[in-house]
Amino acid sequence: MLLLYLSYAILWISSAVPVVIAAAGKSIFILAGQSNMSGRGGVVNDTWDNYIPPESYPNLAILRLSADLNWQLATEPLHRDIDTAKACGVGPGMAFASSLLRMDSSVGVVGLVPCAVGGTNISQWARGGELYKQLIRRAEAALEGGGTIQGMLWFQGESDTVNREDAESYKTRLQNFYLHVRADLLLPVLPIIQVALASGEGEYVEMVREGQLGMDLVNLRTVDAKGLSLEPDVLHLTTPSQFSLGHMLANAFLQTRPSALAVTSSHVSRLTIFPKILFSGLFANFLGSRLVF
Repeated sequence: MLLLYLSYAILWISSAVPVVIAAAGKSIFILAGQSNMSGRGGVVNDTWDNYIPPESYPNLAILRLSADLNWQLATEPLHRDIDTAKACGVGPGMAFASSLLRMDSSVGVVGLVPCAVGGTNISQWARGGELYKQLIRRAEAALEGGGTIQGMLWFQGESDTVNREDAESYKTRLQNFYLHVRADLLLPVLPIIQVALASGEGEYVEMVREGQLGMDLVNLRTVDAKGLSLEPDVLHLTTPSQFSLGHMLANAFLQTRPSALAVTSSHVSRLTIFPKILFSGLFANFLGSRLVF
């Protein structure tokens, strides 16, 4: 019964919170790639188990840009209205944002921009293609309410392990994609945190990994997912693995910043939504007061 009440409360908050804080300055992050970025944690036989780890609970300081370009409270699955061909589950985005808030209070409100689509190869992300145009369109829309694009998280390449030619061309195609995104967003040194593959659909996983690990661009960091546990399909990361990955991504992003201030537990405690807050009169007063992050 408590879970049912919690679900209703989250739905209510999702509609109420954007009116209050969507216009605030945000640290915006683009989430792009394929299924392991959009999230298949907890998905078996195309059905999500609906389990959300406590570390990925909703947080008033974490927003997501919906498919219709509106800011709302971020809740799992982050890509539910973007990657619609398959069931979405837990991805690394919420864990990334939560970890970032714990480690660096200066980021303020985190705005996540889901753009990943399962089953896509790198050639589909080339400049001029629909996926690329959607990414740029959503990134530009994210800026309209205020804020700054602080980085892009990229996890893709499993589909490029099937064909040898795709695997051999992967590094060049990926580098071009990064350079084009930076150019079209007018952010020449945009921090990019990429994930080296933990799995693949074909036999050329190591060839794609070599391209990822061997790439040398300014403000590019690579997080290696190899060794993280996989779902029974031996392709997608489990929910615990996605949380671990999110934490790794946050650490890697902070390495791109000139200085990262450590955040204390007292700073974090006022940002996190605990179930007890949802069912107290204090929460109504909180929404009615001025929000300061």
